[in-house]
Amino acid sequence: MRLSAYRHTSALALDLAPRRITVNNIQPGPTDTDMNAGAIEMLFDRSPLKRVADPREIAGMVSYLTGADTSFMTGSSLTIDGGWTL
Repeated sequence: MRLSAYRHTSALALDLAPRRITVNNIQPGPTDTDMNAGAIEMLFDRSPLKRVADPREIAGMVSYLTGADTSFMTGSSLTIDGGWTL
């Protein structure tokens, strides 16, 4: 995790908490997008799960974070990278 992303998330979460606004961030790993089309094989080889994320897997976490079940969650950084950062 990049420390700066964590600090920004924490700072925003603290600043916006009095307004009952939650702040969390998602740090996706390699994802099957047009931008990564030429690098998919290399990304497979480096990933512990030997695959990249489907964009729907990232979208699922975004959807979860915007739901009522996370109303008490703020200041969190979630890494969705299939073990890429291990």
